[in-house]
Amino acid sequence: MTARHDTRGTLPAVPPRRRRRTRHDERVGSDDEAVRALVIAYAERLDRGDLDGVAALFDDAVVRTTRGTELTGAAAVRRLFEPVVRYDDGTPRTQHVLSNVEVRVDADTGTATSRCTFTVVQARPAGRLEPILTGRYEDRFARVDGRWRYVERVIRPDLAGDLSEHMRG
Repeated sequence: MTARHDTRGTLPAVPPRRRRRTRHDERVGSDDEAVRALVIAYAERLDRGDLDGVAALFDDAVVRTTRGTELTGAAAVRRLFEPVVRYDDGTPRTQHVLSNVEVRVDADTGTATSRCTFTVVQARPAGRLEPILTGRYEDRFARVDGRWRYVERVIRPDLAGDLSEHMRG
């Protein structure tokens, strides 16, 4: 008979994550893939706790929220994420699940749009895993010097759970 340990109320130690390249950093074969990779890079960087990397995606872009917030450029976008709680492993212990990702590219004008839904799941310090936020991202992109870049992101939260262990204030 093996001993069982009660692990409720504690999270297993998570080794520090090495900085990995995201799909956005890799070469892709089509404009559609490049735009989709940017959408995914946002979620991957945020889940890794790379808030500077998230902000860098919006160097020349604006991020809007349905609360009337409008942030232009990486420095302003970085401030949006300042309240994110990062734990001992450097991450917010979240997983952004993106679904219904729709990308439309106009190669002639070098513009694109995307829409998707998101669900943010967090491993809570008390040991439980729960969804804390759902909503939609609506994005616009432009091809600049051969690379796709964000022009605009609109964040439309739909349902919010307990964000107290994810955001300060």
